[in-house]
Amino acid sequence: MPAITQIVNELKYEMVRQIAEGGMGVVYEAHQHGAGQFRKTVAVKLIREEYSAIPEFQKNFIGEARLVADLIHTNIVQTYHLGRIGGQYFMVMEYVGGQNVEQFIEKHRRLERLVPVDLAAFIVSRVARGLTYAHQKSDPEGHPLNIVHRDIGPKNVLIAYEGDVKLTDFGIAKAFNLMYNEEGKVIAGKDEYLSPEQANYAVTDARADLFPLGIVLTEILLGRNIFRNPDRAQSRRNILAMPIPRFSTLRPDIDERLEAIIQKTLQRDRDLRYQSAAEVLNDLEIYLYSHGYGPTNEKLGTYLRDLFGVRDRQPSVAPASVSHPPDQ
Repeated sequence: MPAITQIVNELKYEMVRQIAEGGMGVVYEAHQHGAGQFRKTVAVKLIREEYSAIPEFQKNFIGEARLVADLIHTNIVQTYHLGRIGGQYFMVMEYVGGQNVEQFIEKHRRLERLVPVDLAAFIVSRVARGLTYAHQKSDPEGHPLNIVHRDIGPKNVLIAYEGDVKLTDFGIAKAFNLMYNEEGKVIAGKDEYLSPEQANYAVTDARADLFPLGIVLTEILLGRNIFRNPDRAQSRRNILAMPIPRFSTLRPDIDERLEAIIQKTLQRDRDLRYQSAAEVLNDLEIYLYSHGYGPTNEKLGTYLRDLFGVRDRQPSVAPASVSHPPDQ
């Protein structure tokens, strides 16, 4: 790929390996070199040449970079640089050594184990913490950006081997005056992780991120997404109409306090749902810590390393996925 050669030669990024590939592009692990033998491991997300030439995809890729440039939070993957070289756009991002939550769930499934309830709640509480920051973010003049991620799912939640949980891939996010594709005509997001308002082609607000956050929590707890169906249209219908079970009947160690949190995140009427990620975070932290000691990053990191047999904490997976175009 010619652009890769130019990135290496002109910008001093050493491409180590390809770590993810999607419909729009490729993600590489890279080393950024500087003076005095400086070296930093980063991720380089490169949009495919054929998409770089299409104004709509240029706009989305640039919009994602602009949107996340100032989202600096421990629970969000940071973006360092947006560039264009050889006719292709690329983004330099934080590299997270660890596993995404989809891989985390799949590993438990292969081992025929369930994720401990407290760690499941902790992981989702950290995502809620990152969402709280993003949802409340304002521009330099103090105007709320009204960010909605619109693609909350296990692939977009990363767990570092040190135990940090990070939300990534704002590729189809929307914000005031930025990346606001035509809701009402387009469904942005994956069918089995939509909010009911997304599935109904309605205009979304930040509450649309909370329903899929509840889906992710239940998927970590059960090892499966109860709304998923091989037929994408049926997944959307399930989101809209399938009876919501009592999850304590599916896993007895889900107690009444956690059950109440799950049920509130999965309210189809967004006026009955949690009204902010901050409320979800607050209730999950009360659940986790009101009786004393609870899970920490260190505990999660130790669990993850043991689960995957990692002893030296060396990075091994991609820090960010490559966005796909929204469904038409």
